[in-house]
Amino acid sequence: MIVGSRDPEKAKAAATKIQNIVGKDSRVSGLVNTEAASRTDVVVVTIPFTALIDTIKSIKPSLRPGQIVVNVTVPLETAVGGSATRTVEVWDGSAGELAARLLPKEVRLVSAFNNVSAEMLNDLTKNVDCDVLICGGDADAKKVVMDLAKAIPGARGIDAGPIENSRTVERLTALLVSLNIRHGVNSAGLRITGVQPKN
Repeated sequence: MIVGSRDPEKAKAAATKIQNIVGKDSRVSGLVNTEAASRTDVVVVTIPFTALIDTIKSIKPSLRPGQIVVNVTVPLETAVGGSATRTVEVWDGSAGELAARLLPKEVRLVSAFNNVSAEMLNDLTKNVDCDVLICGGDADAKKVVMDLAKAIPGARGIDAGPIENSRTVERLTALLVSLNIRHGVNSAGLRITGVQPKN
């Protein structure tokens, strides 16, 4: 696993933090974003929405045709007082669609993991009781991301249709954050009933 950042020291610190969580035997390294993007088959973009455009523009020259880019970014804004969270209106419709417009057409974009609590992912003693809604236009890329979701204990990857559906998925994140605040938890998630993920 490679962790990217604009700052190489921050990348190394983040890699060390992840290694401490998953175990010393794991191979985690930290590099600047452009190097990280050029060395992986799957690039996962997990940044604040305000940094999405600049980050994609910076890694764009490093991406290869056929490479998978997973957008996790959600356009969130905290309301006054921090008691509620809402999504910011995006001209393209969603952060996923904005990423699709900025990325090269040869790159396979998937929007996923938008609704999964970082707190749950950081606690390896508990299963992640949440489904991962996966939006995108490339079936093979979505299958790869479904397999990534399946590797997380308790999580399931669900094909949620085309990238345009990320508009709905991203709005659900704001609801989950508000539920966490209202109920004093960090683990609100989504389960889709009556649907079996396709293998």
